[in-house]
Amino acid sequence: MKTVLVTGAAGFLGGYVVRHFAEEGWRVVGIDQIPAREIRPGPMVYREMPLPGPALASLLQEFAPEVCVHCAGCASVGLSLEQPVEDFRGNAALVFEILEALRQNTPQCRFLLLSSAAVYGDPETLPVTEEHPIRPLSPYGYHKRQAELICEEYAAIYSVPAASVRIFSAYGSGLRRQVIWDICHRVLRDGKLELHGTGLESRDFIHASDIARGLHLLATKAPCTGEIYNLATGREVTIAELAARLLSALDCEAQPVFDGAATPGNPKNWRADISRIAALGFRPAISLEGGLAEVAGWCRQQLASSPISVA
Repeated sequence: MKTVLVTGAAGFLGGYVVRHFAEEGWRVVGIDQIPAREIRPGPMVYREMPLPGPALASLLQEFAPEVCVHCAGCASVGLSLEQPVEDFRGNAALVFEILEALRQNTPQCRFLLLSSAAVYGDPETLPVTEEHPIRPLSPYGYHKRQAELICEEYAAIYSVPAASVRIFSAYGSGLRRQVIWDICHRVLRDGKLELHGTGLESRDFIHASDIARGLHLLATKAPCTGEIYNLATGREVTIAELAARLLSALDCEAQPVFDGAATPGNPKNWRADISRIAALGFRPAISLEGGLAEVAGWCRQQLASSPISVA
């Protein structure tokens, strides 16, 4: 049985990755800073531990994972603008520490970095290929790019197998932030919907289950020589269209109102070219329609049982 180490296993994407690898027959070792009693660890060996830290070397020696999927780190454009030092530590510096631990203890372990489309900034052309110029709009985007370069460094100089995965707009049940959650929350709480922007902004939304499937594919088929992959659906959806679909799924007749204000650090339009990962066999399995219906039902259930204020 192969072993995968999942950092940030208690987080949104980490949870999906844990479940998918377990379903594929892997032994899953998950680590996070959240106590096990506060989460549902799922089918894995769970260790509560800070990253970076000396306990990581012991864990690597104990379990000798074949793959490490790095889901831990900071994940907020807004907070990166306010706290760039913390974002650097949680993204670029943390990746360096983990790769160095792998080099010293399990140098053949394949490392998959969850990077972000934020490295592209506002693309010049769509769809965005992996060769598109890098022009981040936030410290978060810059630090993700720095983390990618660290992966490239360790692959080139130390032969640690590593690849970076630029995830576009992730969504799914369990995510209590970002635009889909905000839309559902505001509509269900207030019966109306006011959003930033013009509505013409667009994203390439990919369900977390498809992200986990893509990561499993890369864990088994990617060369891991420092290369980069876009992970998305290749479908562009405007925020106005997204809102309309969610309102329909929620059976709500409210009309979205956009204030026209731009949000600092956020690009206007995204659509990914996914031909590189598709060449390895990746195809998105969850349609936007089906995924939004699932999330709308989950949000309704969550807000009915425990109302939560919008952040």
